[in-house]
Amino acid sequence: MKDSNMKKMLLAAIAAVTLAVGPLAVGQASADDWNKVRIATEGAYAPWNFTDSSGKLVGFELDLARDLCARMGAECEIVAQAWDGIIPALNAGKYDAIMAGMSITDKRKKVISFSNAYAATPARFVVLKNSDHADFTSKLESLNLEEIDGDEQAVLDQMAAAFKGETIGVQVATTHENFLREFMGDTVEIRTYDTQENLDLDLQAGRVGMALASMSYWKPLLETEKGKDFTAIGAGMTGGPFGGGVGVGIRQADAALVEKFNKAIAEATADGTVSKLAIQWFGFDASY
Repeated sequence: MKDSNMKKMLLAAIAAVTLAVGPLAVGQASADDWNKVRIATEGAYAPWNFTDSSGKLVGFELDLARDLCARMGAECEIVAQAWDGIIPALNAGKYDAIMAGMSITDKRKKVISFSNAYAATPARFVVLKNSDHADFTSKLESLNLEEIDGDEQAVLDQMAAAFKGETIGVQVATTHENFLREFMGDTVEIRTYDTQENLDLDLQAGRVGMALASMSYWKPLLETEKGKDFTAIGAGMTGGPFGGGVGVGIRQADAALVEKFNKAIAEATADGTVSKLAIQWFGFDASY
């Protein structure tokens, strides 16, 4: 197991590394044909996208990107980009698209466009198994925050009361941070992290009392040695601040590229490819 400093060094080292998923892509793609596309991913959010021990970018979105690029007939390359700043760099022309576990939200749609969603999973809180909150249960197993009914509001109130005064860790600039600030900002201390891995280290060390992230991230982790001391609690949450699934982020001016991704995603969903890759990487079907 690498310590946090080594992980930071590894992430820094791959920041300029690219992984070709087709023939090597060079130059700026033409908006008329999009035969060449550059795709950014974080490389630090397993199993969506991460860096293996050899320094190679791997994960659900890497495999899906290869498949989508083949369907689009495009030469693609994937570049590692830190989460903080990933949208500004897209709009600055550093790359053409983002596939980084990014949820489709109204706030983000003000500055970029999205393809149709290709995956979606609920958010869950995770704590150490010896935490005072480890036995916390709610009356509902799932909450859809798009239109909150009385029972769902009761569960939200229950969580806010039970977690009052707790320090909750979350990756910065995510839908999970948005949820905490909207629904628990007055009752808990929110601590943000540049990567999910660094949050996990602080949760393990007890420097935060709990963490919030997607179940597609938690489930594989909980089944490994690294996650053996963690347990998921409370209801799974979707909708509202969590957005409408995960999609490809694209500049607003590039409508033709949105259409190409939408067609490829529809084909990959219809023939079961997205479902197969999700089960392979997440352990359950997270296709949208």
